[in-house]
Amino acid sequence: MTASDKHNFSKGSLWRIILSQALPMTVAQLIQLLYNIVDRIYIGHMPETGHLALTGIGFTFPFVTFILAFSKLFSTGGTPLFSIARGEGKEEEAKRIMGNAFAMVLLTSVILFLLCYIFRKPVLYLFGASDTTFPYAESYLKIYLFGTLFSMTSAGMNGFINAQGFPKTAMMTTVIGAVINLILDPVFIFGLGLGVKGAALATVISQAISAVWILQFLTGKKAVLPLGLSYIRINLYRTAKITALGITGFMQQATNCLVQIVCNITLQNYGGDVYVGIMTIVNSIREVAMLPVTGLTGGAQPVLGFNYGAKENHRVKEGIRFTSTAGVLYTVVFWAVIMTFPQIFIKIFADDAETLLLGVRAVRIYFAGFIFMSFQSVSQAAFISLGKAKRAVFFSILRKVVIVCPLTLLLPMFMGLGTDGVFLAEPVSNLLGGLACFLTMYFTLYKKL
Repeated sequence: MTASDKHNFSKGSLWRIILSQALPMTVAQLIQLLYNIVDRIYIGHMPETGHLALTGIGFTFPFVTFILAFSKLFSTGGTPLFSIARGEGKEEEAKRIMGNAFAMVLLTSVILFLLCYIFRKPVLYLFGASDTTFPYAESYLKIYLFGTLFSMTSAGMNGFINAQGFPKTAMMTTVIGAVINLILDPVFIFGLGLGVKGAALATVISQAISAVWILQFLTGKKAVLPLGLSYIRINLYRTAKITALGITGFMQQATNCLVQIVCNITLQNYGGDVYVGIMTIVNSIREVAMLPVTGLTGGAQPVLGFNYGAKENHRVKEGIRFTSTAGVLYTVVFWAVIMTFPQIFIKIFADDAETLLLGVRAVRIYFAGFIFMSFQSVSQAAFISLGKAKRAVFFSILRKVVIVCPLTLLLPMFMGLGTDGVFLAEPVSNLLGGLACFLTMYFTLYKKL
């Protein structure tokens, strides 16, 4: 059996194939999150200044998310096209797609670094930072930005390892970096007394090592379709195709960036620094909570794309049914747990009395509609896998821009909701946006396969 046959997604038990892709990917994404999550945990427990430092880190989220948005553009745009080309037996084209994506990563990382670094001060204040929290935000950000190339390579290219049928190798990308980050964080933050600067430095070093690991594999002999220097070229036709399909992943992150900005500014106006810190904690919990769903749908994407390219439509439908059912079951369980024990999750990031008191209510409101998040994630994955970019982009914009942002601004003004209105905007958007996306996917895509 050749390497290509071994990683042929059109043969064998579909749910087993999806899980074999999804489980390592979920672990990899969890470990990837540790780059930032561990920073927040250590920073939040810094003596005396922890709550202010954590709030300051919250104001850097839009920068981090904006950079990640471009990584997602190349990853979610390139890997489905790569998988479809593999399924069609067009291996040369698949290599050129991967090389084009990497060239886009290289160029964009330089541009983003320069823009974000030059304008970091006015933008941080625009995002809601106060004179008290700005020093913490800037200290972290100006070091973190020097790792832009490394973070974009890690997030933008690791999917091509997974798409070739090596999920465990893709998982090791983040395992290696995260372990190094876990070791360096306490040393830099507390041992050397660098505080938030130490957290940023540990992250940059860890991401650099992860990026080297990815490139070593993709250019090595173990890859089914290796990345050669001659393939690292920007072709306008392929760039347009990658951008058209990847715009969904980009919009998901870009709209997250917009929501973070709107939330921080509104919370600063109605509740002050403490509520921005609470939203930082809530976002951290949400990122971890969504990992099983994003891992499942991410693992399903290359499988669905491969089978779609191979004209195995019945397997595509089977994959959509499986991911939908598994996603709903997981979100129901997590919803029950976090509604019952919200304080356990908050204490991971902070232990001051005010944050715990106010945070419990905020967490319960924010996650009230968590169940419906799986509907949107599964539907988006189906659209992306089958190359239906326009539909996926529409629902990304619908939930975040059309529903969440206006509600975040309007709800605090009604019935004295104040900060509660900011957190309430999320479950309302989950219900409306999630159901609309799923029903559209079911009737316009699933039923027609």
